[in-house]
Amino acid sequence: MTDTEASAAGPVCGRLAGELRDLRTRTGLSMVALAERTTYSKSSWERYLNGKQLAPRQAVEALCTVAHEPAGRLVALWELADLEWSGRAHTTAAPVARTDTTPSYDDRPGDHGPSTGHATPGPVHGRGGRRHRGILAVLCAVGLTAAAGVTAWLLTAIDNPTNIAPSAAPAPGCHARTCTGHQPTAMGCALPDQEEVLGEQRLSTGTPLEIVYSEQCRAAWALVGTARIGDVLTVSTPGGAPEHATVADKYDTEDPLVTPMIDGSARTGLRACFEPADGHRKCFHT
Repeated sequence: MTDTEASAAGPVCGRLAGELRDLRTRTGLSMVALAERTTYSKSSWERYLNGKQLAPRQAVEALCTVAHEPAGRLVALWELADLEWSGRAHTTAAPVARTDTTPSYDDRPGDHGPSTGHATPGPVHGRGGRRHRGILAVLCAVGLTAAAGVTAWLLTAIDNPTNIAPSAAPAPGCHARTCTGHQPTAMGCALPDQEEVLGEQRLSTGTPLEIVYSEQCRAAWALVGTARIGDVLTVSTPGGAPEHATVADKYDTEDPLVTPMIDGSARTGLRACFEPADGHRKCFHT
């Protein structure tokens, strides 16, 4: 699939890139994992999320699908960004020719001015020509007004998402054991009103290390607020295989580090370990 090539970035494109970064953060997916879940490569997502290239509409919709986010608001923002990126947002109507108050010879019935013996090409100044120019001027004005109105409506909808009918929260995509190995946001388990922090420790840097539990999914995961390249986070249960999350690149350092989920039905015996690339391992359990 061909990416949308850059022409001119602007504030709307920057805003779209920021919204996409926030949405990617909510998924808990690394850039590599995001590429695996969509038809776009890791390098393409890096360009889209950093505003170096306008994401195709299909990429915006794909990210919304992965994040279980209704696509309407971001697609509306993409429409405006596409206009800005392509330069079509800066197109203005051509100036309308000035109409003189003094009638030309062509406006005087029966009077065509002095004869020169040959025809001289020039603009048409008759009543029909002026009428046509007037109609074109009105149409241009109406077109620009309509475009401005649509743009204003879209911006209002984007800036005031409460004006858009809310959709029901999606049902979780897994439960207990079937959540193992899946990302909490991608499966609809990372909902603020459904989460419970079962345990928390502070690292030497002051960053919180948490074990989070979803009542709706009956699954758990570990989370650390900030991490650096090479840091590893693990969550496990007694006798169960651990799930790992690693900071692979600079983009992963911009978001909290979140492990895939494990079966958290028992709610006890859950263990989280954080191992920094240049420090000592720290673990705790519920």
